[in-house]
Amino acid sequence: MSFYPDDAAVPEELRTDEYVFRPLRTTDVDLDYEAVMESKEMLRSISNSDWPIDNFTKEENLEDLSRHEQDHNERREFTFTIMNPEETICLGCLYFRPLPPLLQSKHYETSVRFWVRQSRIADDLDIRVFRSIQNWLRDEWVFSRIVFVTGINEMRQPRIFTDAKLSLVQSDLPSHSSRFLYFE
Repeated sequence: MSFYPDDAAVPEELRTDEYVFRPLRTTDVDLDYEAVMESKEMLRSISNSDWPIDNFTKEENLEDLSRHEQDHNERREFTFTIMNPEETICLGCLYFRPLPPLLQSKHYETSVRFWVRQSRIADDLDIRVFRSIQNWLRDEWVFSRIVFVTGINEMRQPRIFTDAKLSLVQSDLPSHSSRFLYFE
């Protein structure tokens, strides 16, 4: 099975009074870079990696955005920026990606990861974004078996997922990619 059916339309955006999800583009580099650098410690925890490194440059961010945009356009994975309604502030990102082979064998269709900028955690933006992601997936996407992914050392997102009654998927992924995996 392919990552996303060729005959299925890819939803272009989700708009609320508070934010918009739309495809991430290279033209978002300045706003995205600002959000990434503000949130680098949290991003390291969520991704279970050292990304972004302390001296991560805007040029490196542009390379990342270019890859994300191309992958999105070619339907290899889908990356959405989360912006305020005026699209003047990047609030975070949302990723729908193919699963590692081990989880593909369990018949899940996609992994979902997201983050919101560190300064918006205190007002629970991440909880509202998560609920919108769930509704958007249910209402507009053809995925039905979804795994939400977060870093193994991350504390907040697993609580959000547990509070939403998602169940932990036990995984035998190699330790370098070991993460908490939740499914709907």
